Amino acid sequence: MQNILNFTREKLAGWLEDNGIKSFRAGQIFKWLYLQQVNDFESMSNLSKDLRKTLAAHFSIPRLTVEKRQISEDATQKSLYQLDDGQQIESVLIPEKDHYTLCVSSQAGCAQNCQFCLTARGGLARNLTVAEIVSQVRDARYDLMAQGIEPLQLSNIVFMGMGEPLANYNNLVDALSIITDTDYGLKFSTRRVTVSTCGLVPKITQLGLETEVNLAVSLNATTDDLRTALMPINKKYPLNLLLETCRTFTMKPRKKITFEYILMKGVNDSEEDALRLVKLLSPIKAKVNLIPFNAHPESQFKCPSKEAVNAFLTCLLDHNMTAITRKSKGADILAACGQLRTKNGVPEARVPVKNS
Repeated sequence: MQNILNFTREKLAGWLEDNGIKSFRAGQIFKWLYLQQVNDFESMSNLSKDLRKTLAAHFSIPRLTVEKRQISEDATQKSLYQLDDGQQIESVLIPEKDHYTLCVSSQAGCAQNCQFCLTARGGLARNLTVAEIVSQVRDARYDLMAQGIEPLQLSNIVFMGMGEPLANYNNLVDALSIITDTDYGLKFSTRRVTVSTCGLVPKITQLGLETEVNLAVSLNATTDDLRTALMPINKKYPLNLLLETCRTFTMKPRKKITFEYILMKGVNDSEEDALRLVKLLSPIKAKVNLIPFNAHPESQFKCPSKEAVNAFLTCLLDHNMTAITRKSKGADILAACGQLRTKNGVPEARVPVKNS
């Protein structure tokens, strides 16, 4: 029996046609799945009994299994999900002033081996299915409904959880199709969906051509030597190639690419680093999110002082860069940027990288 949440509306329409059912029913089914949040086909009252019976014979509508849920002192919620094959993933629901943002995982684990990231310590188990990606969003809204909260208050999605989204490209794009289906699906505006990458250059170009979501690039260094030491992907796709790809990235005129820059004490937080960052990004429609390093078990990287963070930000602003310092939430429950890791992952010590 197939999980119906693996199907985009177009693919479901194709399945219906192949089985002698009019394709427009796909839109009706999608509304029940994603707007009404039903858990069974029998509840789809505007479908015939025969169609409901056919759907129930071929498809299931499962929810993710919550293994553990933690609530931070700042009200951030981290959910640990147990998948059918025993793998685990985490997602994070972040309360903002007037809405919620959900940080979504795209893989169980990660293969990119970024030295500052806790998720990478356990390696990659596998890609998530379309249903496993979409269900993080669908179930988060369902949980809000159960709490008496308007589900559409969850209005922003960031693919910044476990895994490299562009390494699971096909499933990512199908999930995005469902998430941003404003007629029948989860109704997220593409302006409020952001996909973050460590720098898989060919897929960055493809994402720009095939979707209208926002792009965020995890940069974290201004020289190839340092970035390769911090992020091994840089050996395959060095800075000049990555940044030229970003310069030509297909996006609407007013959009900018977000460059995430994790500040690590004595590693990448000097004035020289800031000036190099300005030079690198000046040809690109860019904005910079500075993220003071979030400590995690066994990490030998340190967070810079507030003074150092402010000095770095001031240098960018003085050179007309669009930049902010992003305050990470949920650090007390290991839910902040770079801290997601399931109990199956085992931390190991890393040697800190020195800026040359």
